[in-house]
Amino acid sequence: MQPAKADWSPAIETGLPEIDAQHRRLFELAATFRGEGDQIRVMKSLAMLSDYANTHLRDEEAMLRAIDYPGLDAHCEQHRLFRAMLKALLDEARTLSLDQIAGRIADLINGWFYHHILTVDAEYVPAVKAQRGATGIVG
Repeated sequence: MQPAKADWSPAIETGLPEIDAQHRRLFELAATFRGEGDQIRVMKSLAMLSDYANTHLRDEEAMLRAIDYPGLDAHCEQHRLFRAMLKALLDEARTLSLDQIAGRIADLINGWFYHHILTVDAEYVPAVKAQRGATGIVG
């Protein structure tokens, strides 16, 4: 049985265009894992997903740092947990089947990351929008 793919949903849009674009891209990258192809291609794709996730997390943390977001430390801790989960998957991927890798990625993105956007990311959106409104920055 084929694992469910990671699916983007408009329900998790934050209203911050650059963040929404990065979130959507992570879902697109995760959805490319279907247990198809060879181990080398899958490992390269997994590394690319991990690199992009780390770029997104770094950008998000920089945005929050720039507005002196009071929940920054707690938010960064959540990101640290996600990075650790990605690293663990990268470390054990060589011992997993392609379908197992695809399933783990779908679980990670559809589960942890989706929930993170709806709950933890949703907490900073008003602060970012208020700061942007105060400085005249649109988006």
